[in-house]
This record gives sequence, structure tokens and C-alpha cells, in this order.
Amino acid sequence: MIHSLPRWLELGAFTLALLAGIVNAVGLLGFAHQSVSHLSGTATLLGAGLLCDTGAWHLLAILLSFLLGAAISGYLNRSETLSLGRHYDTLLVIEGTLLLIAIAFLQREQGAGHYFASAACGLQNAMATRYSGAVVRTTHVTGLFTDLGIMIGAALRGEHFDRRKASLFMLIILGFTGGGSAGAWLYAGLGFFALTIPAVLCFLLALAYRITRLRAASTPIGTEATRDE
Repeated sequence: MIHSLPRWLELGAFTLALLAGIVNAVGLLGFAHQSVSHLSGTATLLGAGLLCDTGAWHLLAILLSFLLGAAISGYLNRSETLSLGRHYDTLLVIEGTLLLIAIAFLQREQGAGHYFASAACGLQNAMATRYSGAVVRTTHVTGLFTDLGIMIGAALRGEHFDRRKASLFMLIILGFTGGGSAGAWLYAGLGFFALTIPAVLCFLLALAYRITRLRAASTPIGTEATRDE
């Protein structure tokens, strides 16, 4: 169950959602007004573009870039369980690097910037995915609203309402929404260099995770068990 997961999961999920919200806001406010953190709208535009021949190849490349980012995450992480032994720090460094590369292209108003930003979001979304029965998506909120609605409906007919799962989903929603506000504010002052903020956040999260992992590795098993209790 989700209650067995460490408390830092909520903080990490909120921060990742904030990060993705910033990236998506910058993409939407940029020269092509392109969403990069989720694919529903992009897939719809691709379908329309196939008939109108308006940027279909560019949209397809964005979809494939997101897929490639998720594939990188799937290759490095072999399990869906949350564990300090996973390559989360490596993935976060890759994500931050992809965002920095995206800036170089977006500054020149080149569509390749969207590909790198989309790959970064796909990587992140696959990295934080399914933990102990809770589907954790940090780059979009449609599924979270759906899950919350299902939980509320089930509670109305007398089933148990999982407050921790609901609070996790709400934190992600608030993080993504807050990231959108922060992204708009940063873009107004920095342009596409606003993406340096989520890139730096990725590097800081990778460092924090590595420190936590090293501390956990140096903690005697008995002491760690006592601390968890």
C-alpha cells in the first residue's frame, strides 16, 4: 500500500510536478505555443495536421521524443517499486541536461528544442510512475483528476477513502498548477532561459537523492528499522 512509502515521496512528487509545470508553460508561451509535458493535445493536433498538412512531422517528432525519454527511463529503471537503489539521480541529470540543450535550440526558434524538452518530460513521467497501487504522473494532471473522482465516488458509496493517496494527488496538481504560474512569470523575464530553473532543480534533486542514498547505505540495518518505526 501507499502508506508503506517514505514521506519524502510527497515532496519529490510535488517538486517534479512544479518542474514540469514550468517547462510546459514555457513551451506554451513560446514561439510555437507547443505543449511538451503531455501528449493528448499534441496527438489531436497531429491527427488534424495529417489532413491539413500543417506541421504534422514536427508534432510526430514531439510524440516520438516523449516516447524516447520514457524508453530511457524504462531502460535504466528495471522495477516499478520505489527504492533508493534505483537510478533516479542519473535520470534527473539526464533530464536537466536535455532541458539545457532545449534552450539552445529554442533561443533560435528551432523546433528541435521542443523535441529535447518533450524527451525530458517523457523521461520524468516514466521515472515517477506506479508505486504501491498509486499511479503517480508528474507531467500532467488528467489521470489524477480521474483517480480522485473515482475515489470520491467510491467513498460516497461507503468505501474507504485513502487520504494519503488523495493528498499525494492534490500535491501533484498544486505543484503542476503552481509551476504553470512560475513558468509564465519566469518566461516574462527570462524568455527560454527560464528553463534553466527546472534544469537546476533536476540537478539539485539528483544531488539530494544521491546524498540520501549514501546515508541510507551507511546506516546499519537495525538502526534504520528502528528509525522507520
